[in-house]
Amino acid sequence: MMRALDRCHNIADLRELARRRVPRPMFEFMDGGAEDESTLRRNTEAFADYELLPRYLVDVSEIDTTTRVLGAELQWPVILAPTGMSRMFHHTGEMAVVRAATCTGTLYSLSTMSSFSIEDIGKETDGPKMFQVYVFRDPELNLEFIERCKRASYQAMCLTIDVPTFGNRERDLRTGMTIPPRLGPRTWAAFARCPAWVWNYLTKSRMAPVNVAHRVDHQDVVSVAQYVHAQFDPSVTWERAEQMIEAWDGPFAIKGILSPEDARCAVKIGATAVIVSNHGGRQLDGAVTSIDVLSDVVDAVGGQVEIILDGGIRRGSHVVKALAMGADACMIGRPYLYGLGAGGEQGIDKMITILRSEIERAMRLVGCRRIADLDEKFIRSRQ
Repeated sequence: MMRALDRCHNIADLRELARRRVPRPMFEFMDGGAEDESTLRRNTEAFADYELLPRYLVDVSEIDTTTRVLGAELQWPVILAPTGMSRMFHHTGEMAVVRAATCTGTLYSLSTMSSFSIEDIGKETDGPKMFQVYVFRDPELNLEFIERCKRASYQAMCLTIDVPTFGNRERDLRTGMTIPPRLGPRTWAAFARCPAWVWNYLTKSRMAPVNVAHRVDHQDVVSVAQYVHAQFDPSVTWERAEQMIEAWDGPFAIKGILSPEDARCAVKIGATAVIVSNHGGRQLDGAVTSIDVLSDVVDAVGGQVEIILDGGIRRGSHVVKALAMGADACMIGRPYLYGLGAGGEQGIDKMITILRSEIERAMRLVGCRRIADLDEKFIRSRQ
């Protein structure tokens, strides 16, 4: 395994290794977006529309990548995003992710749909951690999550607001990764090509969204997923989000912000951070890219809340560009899942090593010693 990881020199290499090691239905679920996937592609491509403007003859022998976000001191400015059912990609799942985050001094955000529980992750690490929720039909479910997170010493909560309904993810329709699954002969052939994954699936604990499993009679992945899907409510408003912020009474991020108007609403109801995100292109295809609206959101909130940029990051230079444009930190999902699929915790460690070294190299080449000093003088738009 390590020999294959040693040949990975960027996140694209890890993606290719994960593609070979994870059964196709699971890989396509990880990798895909909605409909024509134009937003998925543009999330990364749009970074090329912004160019770094370096300053030279600066002492960059020491680089300081520390920052403070969501009440936590981080050793580098990249948060590991909430991603559901991570054990689909490697049997160690979220446990491997939180260990890697803790070892490298960053914050991990656990998903409502995780395959390890709030309490499992709370026991595993004393490092900074956040729990991600949705506004469900049953308000008691959200209150239950909040109380469990308080008992398990989570530092922050994250509310995802961009799922009034599910995006049309056509890759999943083709592979049968639906609720309930529709797996045909071609799917079973894909599993046969990944014997190590199949062995771990058969011999380890079965995967399921365990945080809500106690609310259904049959605690299998299909029954639990159907329960969660039925909890999504397209009628919810900012008032419900405000109630959750009041109940948590701590660092609270709202994820899915793309417009200045929504950013100002988040400030008004008491959020402490906004996450500029289009859900990785998995919801509304044709939505604006995160980096393209970042400056508008920065101007709209005027320093009243922290800003986290999520979507399309594949290089350390992307992180540096986002920070120069006003983000306080960035958030990644697919990159660490590629590492997880490629090699479990070792694969995530490899991904982090690659991305951190790229950030530090870009800072040296741009002539900036500290994350806190990155600002608009280091970047310009090509348009």
